[in-house]
Amino acid sequence: QVQLVESGGGLVQAGGSLRLSCAASGPTFNNYAMAWFRQAPGKEREFVAAISSGGGRTSYADSVKGRFTISRDNAKNTVYLQMNSLKPEDTAVYYCAVRRGSAVSSYSSRYDYWGQGTQVTVSS
Repeated sequence: QVQLVESGGGLVQAGGSLRLSCAASGPTFNNYAMAWFRQAPGKEREFVAAISSGGGRTSYADSVKGRFTISRDNAKNTVYLQMNSLKPEDTAVYYCAVRRGSAVSSYSSRYDYWGQGTQVTVSS
């Protein structure tokens, strides 16, 4: 069983930055791809970014390319999402997810474990 705990959310002005962290428990973290998704009020959950098990491959939603960076530290069982140049439309609950596979995916149905989420609010 994998447990995920997100942190780092908060309130920031447009143009600012935040770094989200997701700490994972479980002995096989190094074998799993990780991702971030987000869900804004009244909207469906959407893909943000993913990283392969070894960290060598990443994937981003078009809406965050060039502004967000996903990374992982397997020694710390942690995945990060560095968010720069934040916009009000980035406001959402951000969720960390793990899939029992090494490759990245943008489909939420392919992820097996989910965190509780952390709120990010960007004011204009």
